[in-house]
Amino acid sequence: MTCGSIMVNFSTALFETSGALSYTSQEELWYLMKGKTRQAMGEQGTSRLSCGSIRHLQLAVNANPFDKRTLMFIHTLSESWVQGFSKKNFGFINNQTVCYPCGNYILFLDIETKKTTMLQCQTGRVGAFAANGNSQVLAFSDQKLNPIIYIYTFPELNKLTELKGSAQLDYTLLAFSFTGPYLASYSSIPEFVLSVWNWQENILLCSASQPGVTATSLSFNPMNWQQLCFVNESSVTVWHIERNNDEHHLTRNPVKLPDGQGSVSSRKDLFFPVSRSEDPYHGPDLPVSAIAGLVGDEAETFVPSNYIKPSVHPTAHCWTATSEIYVGCKEGYILAIDAETRSVSVLQQKPLPEYMRKISDVVSYVRREVQKKKGGKPKDLQKPVLFTMAFCNEGMYAAGSEGILFFYHIKDLQYEMKICADILKPISSLIFCPDYTILLLVTEQGTVYTYKPAHSGEAVKLLDACSSCFLAADFLTPGNKYCVSVTISGEVQVWFLEDGTCLSKLNLDIEATAMACCPSSNSVAVGTKRGQIYFLDVTKVEAPRVVHRIFPSKFPVLSLHYDQSGQFLIARATEGHIFVLDARPSKLFQVLGYVVLADEVLDLSVVSDFKNDLVEVVVLLNVAEVQRARLEIFCLSSALTTDNDKYVNEQGMLNASAIKKEQYDLDYPLSSAVRLKDNIVYGYCTCAPFICKYHLSEENMLEDPSVFLSEKRTPSNQFGSGFLCLSPNSRWLASAAKDGVLFIYHTFTMDILAEKHCHSYQGGGIRSVVFSLDGKFILVNGENDGALVCLKWKKIKKIEVKEAAFHWRSLLAILNKSTSNENVVLKSMAEWQFDPESTSESLPEEKFKEVPLKSSNVELTEEDGNVTSVYSASTNDMTWIGQKVKKVIREETQRFANQKKELQMGIKKLRKTIQKMMHENEQVPDIEKLEQEEFNLDIEEQERAQAEAEQEVARVRKKIEMENLANRYLQDVIKHGCWDAMCVKGRAVKCFHMDGEVKNYPLKERSEEELETLEKVLRLKKIETADLKVQKKNLEIESEIVLSKEEGKKAEEVTADDTASYCLIGSLSSQYGGDTSILYHQWDLHTREQKVNQIVLLKDIIYKVKTAFNKEFDIVARQKEQEIARVKERNLRIREILAQLDLQVKVWEPALTDDEIPERALTVQDSEIKVEKYLTQEEREKAEMLAELEIERCLAAMDNERLRALNDMMGGVLEVKKEDILKMDIPPPPFISKPEHVWNDEEKKIFREHEKKVKKLSEEKEKYRRALENELKKLEASIQETTQNFDQIVCKLSERKVKLEMVIYQEELKIVNLVYALMLNEELDTREAGLHNFLMKKEKEKVKTARTIQTTKNKIEAYIDTYENAKAEEKNLECGFTKEFADVPANLLDELFQLYKHRPKDNQLLDTANPYGDSSGSAEDYKGALTLLMKAMDELDSPEHMPNGLDASIWEHFCLARRNKMESEELVKWKALTLAEMQAFLQRRMDDNEKIKSEIEDIFQELTWLQEEKMKLQLNLTVQFLLRQGQVELESTEIPDYTDAILINKSVVEELNCSIMAQGEKKIASMVECKDFSKGIFQLEWEHKKMRMQIEDLKQKARDIVTLPISKDRQLFLTVLNYDSHIAHRVSVMEQALGIMDKLHKKNVKNRQKRIKELERCISLKERANYELSLELKEMLVSVSERRHIFEAADTQHVSEKIAKQRYREILKQKHLQGLVKEQEEQFEILQAEVERLRSRTFPLL
Repeated sequence: MTCGSIMVNFSTALFETSGALSYTSQEELWYLMKGKTRQAMGEQGTSRLSCGSIRHLQLAVNANPFDKRTLMFIHTLSESWVQGFSKKNFGFINNQTVCYPCGNYILFLDIETKKTTMLQCQTGRVGAFAANGNSQVLAFSDQKLNPIIYIYTFPELNKLTELKGSAQLDYTLLAFSFTGPYLASYSSIPEFVLSVWNWQENILLCSASQPGVTATSLSFNPMNWQQLCFVNESSVTVWHIERNNDEHHLTRNPVKLPDGQGSVSSRKDLFFPVSRSEDPYHGPDLPVSAIAGLVGDEAETFVPSNYIKPSVHPTAHCWTATSEIYVGCKEGYILAIDAETRSVSVLQQKPLPEYMRKISDVVSYVRREVQKKKGGKPKDLQKPVLFTMAFCNEGMYAAGSEGILFFYHIKDLQYEMKICADILKPISSLIFCPDYTILLLVTEQGTVYTYKPAHSGEAVKLLDACSSCFLAADFLTPGNKYCVSVTISGEVQVWFLEDGTCLSKLNLDIEATAMACCPSSNSVAVGTKRGQIYFLDVTKVEAPRVVHRIFPSKFPVLSLHYDQSGQFLIARATEGHIFVLDARPSKLFQVLGYVVLADEVLDLSVVSDFKNDLVEVVVLLNVAEVQRARLEIFCLSSALTTDNDKYVNEQGMLNASAIKKEQYDLDYPLSSAVRLKDNIVYGYCTCAPFICKYHLSEENMLEDPSVFLSEKRTPSNQFGSGFLCLSPNSRWLASAAKDGVLFIYHTFTMDILAEKHCHSYQGGGIRSVVFSLDGKFILVNGENDGALVCLKWKKIKKIEVKEAAFHWRSLLAILNKSTSNENVVLKSMAEWQFDPESTSESLPEEKFKEVPLKSSNVELTEEDGNVTSVYSASTNDMTWIGQKVKKVIREETQRFANQKKELQMGIKKLRKTIQKMMHENEQVPDIEKLEQEEFNLDIEEQERAQAEAEQEVARVRKKIEMENLANRYLQDVIKHGCWDAMCVKGRAVKCFHMDGEVKNYPLKERSEEELETLEKVLRLKKIETADLKVQKKNLEIESEIVLSKEEGKKAEEVTADDTASYCLIGSLSSQYGGDTSILYHQWDLHTREQKVNQIVLLKDIIYKVKTAFNKEFDIVARQKEQEIARVKERNLRIREILAQLDLQVKVWEPALTDDEIPERALTVQDSEIKVEKYLTQEEREKAEMLAELEIERCLAAMDNERLRALNDMMGGVLEVKKEDILKMDIPPPPFISKPEHVWNDEEKKIFREHEKKVKKLSEEKEKYRRALENELKKLEASIQETTQNFDQIVCKLSERKVKLEMVIYQEELKIVNLVYALMLNEELDTREAGLHNFLMKKEKEKVKTARTIQTTKNKIEAYIDTYENAKAEEKNLECGFTKEFADVPANLLDELFQLYKHRPKDNQLLDTANPYGDSSGSAEDYKGALTLLMKAMDELDSPEHMPNGLDASIWEHFCLARRNKMESEELVKWKALTLAEMQAFLQRRMDDNEKIKSEIEDIFQELTWLQEEKMKLQLNLTVQFLLRQGQVELESTEIPDYTDAILINKSVVEELNCSIMAQGEKKIASMVECKDFSKGIFQLEWEHKKMRMQIEDLKQKARDIVTLPISKDRQLFLTVLNYDSHIAHRVSVMEQALGIMDKLHKKNVKNRQKRIKELERCISLKERANYELSLELKEMLVSVSERRHIFEAADTQHVSEKIAKQRYREILKQKHLQGLVKEQEEQFEILQAEVERLRSRTFPLL
């Protein structure tokens, strides 16, 4: 009884006597039983029964008198067989049987007989799974809330126990121990709990949580059940199960794995570093966690990212007989892990001999070539990636994605590898049977092989399942012997219906979407996602084959349906397409037509009417507008196959009138609907769990004549979306949904006949249900669980069986003739050959996702008379719809060819006419021209294009506006942060004639909090200073006499201290506006508060120093503005002078730059905008109006009569000024044009006066010009002088700023030292807090461990007493033997005593193949060992071993006593083993206690060391001294060690210096005397040498006079009389040549000057370009700063680190590749040189 169903059970005999109730009485009693349920359902039936109400109803029915009557007959279903494959664990349940989960079932496969048995999980889908072949038990969990682990025995399949843990959702892993009754489980999210169970006692021994850790494999150590190996994708953990009698504890021991390169590095303890080195300046070295400021558990586990190296990724593991773990990695390494020490070693492959290496290379080459031909990637067989491992005596078997079974012989961390088998499929699991004679190979594709290592043969296929989920299943005609299934991957299987044997398999290698078996032939139709339908010949069930393929459309096929007569095949595709095909092979499965429905098709069913020879197709549609369903029913007549043209149009679409389409709207939304022959429709409601019944007649219509109301609503006991399936005889209605429960209803009464929970909600529920034709079998296929379940009736009414058999026989009688004929044709059809190009290349998956055009959409191109169809593929690759459309287009093209040509000619003629009109329109005047739009024939298209353009413009404008808004916002943010917040804006002052500039200090206005803090510190400092003065006065105890004597010394020291104060203060800030008197002395900064206050005071000094400099800067800046104003005033006069002198000279005009006026950068000038300004229509009209007004004003000004008269008469001025003298000119007399000889005296007199006036005027002009030139020079000189003086002022200001920078750096250095000291102090405090936290944890652990030790000692003491008592009892039994058998004769007593001590031999044959045969057992094995021992005693207790002459009663008494003795011995052994475990547990706890004690001692030592370091930090201060250059000289850059240095008074050094200077002066005086004496000697020697040289010179002159030669010039001087005139002539000739050369030089200079001007013009252009680039650079810098702020605000440091690491790795890789390229280039050059040498040597003539 389930919670969702109501069923009343009555006896069969009562049913037979009373008979069944009528439909009305049953329905009334049904609602009477429900009571409140009918009211809750209401008229619409939208509610659902709850579990509690159903239980109350069941009790009510049991108490009701009606329970004596029969309401319904009990029908039960049972599983006939189950097929499927699960990728979960396989396992041996014994030496001959393999078990594996499949959906809701666990299947048991016998290796020899290949028979399968099953075990169903009653609560749903099977979750985790494990099997123990030694104990022949299996464990599995269900997938529900609060899952349970079930333990079953085999072969009885009895449930031993249920293990209920704390898991809420699911278990992911289960593992049995090799020996003992132990089971390990691991739960998934949210607990992630590892639990160890005693499944025999149903006890949870221990558990541990690992939050967030997902496991991949889990296994016990076969040699020691107290060790577990836990593996996930990135780590390996060995868990130890510690036992203390009845207590168990899990201890986690993680394994440090090698890095990705296979190198094993030592583990570093970052919380307790090994060394503690100290730096006198930087302080002690502290752990990273203390530097990071972490306290608590995070500090102990913190690991910086640069310390983390990616480790290998484990993929498989196995235990060895020596308790080692072999681990396979994704990187190809094999690791050996010691479970006790957790040490890791990387196994290396043993070098092969030379001949073996050559053979291996050849084999590898052949394999690579085979893989290349198959299109796969070449695989590295030398370093394979292992997915599974299995250990045996000889070595280890392993396999992976290569599909090859490898055998590894491992010895001394080296292995030899050989290939045992190659199955060409990725292997996921390797399992040995319990006796290690058979190795099971499980692949990911669902194939299972067996391999016998002893025979070393090939792998034998055991199971050939499919890893893909079943898509559909159907019965092969006649429906009682075979059935066919298909998977999603396109694999078709034929099953024997009786026992589920797989007879054959055919892989279509294409994604399937639907399948159906034809009733009229042994053909099977398979629909695909590409829209193709494959037809298979299954007349030979052992060898199915593809005989035909139809390609109706590119729409994926959703479902296939045959009518009961096997005449039509209805194919439902997407987009509402329904295709009708001829189902007979004799007609080659031709497509008869198709229908396109407007709405989404939810379901389709077919009803055959044999009387009227019609087939009704019922289609359920989803109407999106309303929450109702719609039925469309159309009929197909047999005439459709004979006279197809009457029923379809040219494009293949069925005519609505011919198929008699009807439409019905139903009152509820349905997900599935089936129709009976009497116009009754059953629908599965989606909005409520009901099955609605409709009668399609006019009587049941609502007010709206198109909507039908349901007659009856039967509550469905299912949840989730579901569907209905009708039996062939229309008597049974199957209901299936997402919950996985199958319900069978009677179609007349809608009573529940049977229910079966064959699938589960976790597996997606039920995908499809189909009845056999005889009604005996039901095939149920799961959605995602991969299980195909065949159900059969276990108990059913005889009349139901007879009705189903009668319908089956009658249907076979109709189909027999056509079936035999069609099968003959089907057998004769040739096998269809797969065309890989057409299936894979020409029809890719991407094309099928596109929705093709409908048949009516044809694209015609009018140019050149060509017709282009959207279907341009070849006929073989073209769909049936495409061929129809192509045919229609071709016929229409031929039919309308003439009309088309006429239209084309008319269009061409019209085009020419319009072009001619446009040409004529261009020739007419503008007033007669027509607009371009007037010639546009398609105005709508033009308006549409304009609208699109306007929309695009609006979109772009909006985008630009949003970008401008963002930029303005960003500008406001930057301006507020970098400009408005500054009380002193940053600016610069530049020199006039030099490149130097000086910048001020931008300062932010100090906040109120900063000022309050400063005030508080100053107040505190004043109080401390006053307190110090009072203390000094109170301590003055010396007399006034002593003070008077010391006054002189103090006065002298004051002057010395003034000079030394700067040195001790450590800065010169007092000279630049800073008040250092408020600072603490550098020797007094011991406490944290003093250091913080000192930092505040130093910042205030820096602020004041900068403020003082800014004041000086402002003065200089104002001075520059004044200088520029003066220069501008003088430039006005200079321009006037240049204008009067008519000189075109550029005047130097200084101006302030943007750096000097930064406010200018915030405003944009019109000259800076290079693009044309966008004006609206109103702005353009306004601008045009202003321009017209300006033109009118200018014209009016030009037409002034007064101004024209003044210009004509007096040159435009009323008075002649002195400045205009250069412009004055005396007009010549009018007779000047006459010849001079015709002038009269008066004219000559006038001409002489005119010459005098002209001469006088020219003299005045020259005089005035010289005056102007002198004034110009004076103005330029004054400008030059004043600007140079200002440049000197700027240089001095620059020098002052350099010194000021030095002072600021000095103060900042103090701040840095203080901040570092504070930070170091905080790190020490953090470390101390972390150690205290760790100490508290260790102390708690110590207390806990001590309590455990004490408790364990007490338990051991109590257990020792029990053990001693058992031992004493065992000895008493041996001692009491003689007393007990005292009446036995002595000779027999001795023989009995020997038999009393005799024990049975271990008859268990040692399993030499099992590598774990000598594994140690546990204390729980005591009962099992005792049972085996008692069984072995049965042979010794037999009478044949009884001594002769002994009474049988005494022998029986003896056997009983011997058994008691053996039980006592085994009890003592068990107690000794338990005691040893308890003592080992105590010893481990004591060792842990000692370890904790040593750790606590180390913590106390480090805490003491930290206190000492903190004290050193407070006393050992960092003091800054200000020393002059040259006072300290170092030979090297290293700072000397001043650890042993001391500070002394300056006077001591000065006295020592004075004595040294006095001795030095004496030494210098003596050296001067020596120098003077040696100087006189040197002077005498010099005079002597001088005289000797003069003698030599005189002698040389005498010789020169004697040997003087007479040259040509000397001869000329002696012979020529007028020698001077001759020389003068030669000089004149040379001067003429020099003049010519001078003219040439001036000409060259002019050319060079022209070239210089051109270069200057180019320079000015470059400068302008550079200025534009500088503006762009500023914008880029602003964007960079924005991105930097965004980056800092986004806090993406970890992402940047990751990217930086990735870039670093890429750089390293690139560098490595570059190095390889260089090496290969060098090798190539060497080889090329060698080739050239060999070529020249071989062919010397070439």
